[in-house]
Amino acid sequence: MHHIQHAFNPWAILVSALFLWFLGAFWYSPLLFAKPWVAIVGRQMGEKPKGVYKGMIGSFIGDLLLSFILAHFILWSGASTIEWGLIIGALTWAGFFIAPNYPQSIYEGRPFAYVLINNGYWLVGLLTVGSILAVWK
Repeated sequence: MHHIQHAFNPWAILVSALFLWFLGAFWYSPLLFAKPWVAIVGRQMGEKPKGVYKGMIGSFIGDLLLSFILAHFILWSGASTIEWGLIIGALTWAGFFIAPNYPQSIYEGRPFAYVLINNGYWLVGLLTVGSILAVWK
């Protein structure tokens, strides 16, 4: 039986959330995937969507919640190495992100590039956050 720590590191959770938030800003920037993503969702480059600041705040709150929940998965699994953090992040992504989002994109008639852009972000994010949370106790 693994010895399971019963406390969370709030700094690791906060840093994980900040990482996700900044990764999202970079991922959906013109440096990476803004142009194809904007074309798929029917917007214009440079157009500020209505409620962009609410979206940014909502994203950060969601990133905090995701990091807090993933910290539970890490804790319950006993993961304490980067490798195990990667595994927990990958399993979480496979089960809770790509598994529902891929068929949903088919029903919505979205191109596969849309699935790759959105879920690629979450794959990189969950692998990184899983690693952070596993080793930063």
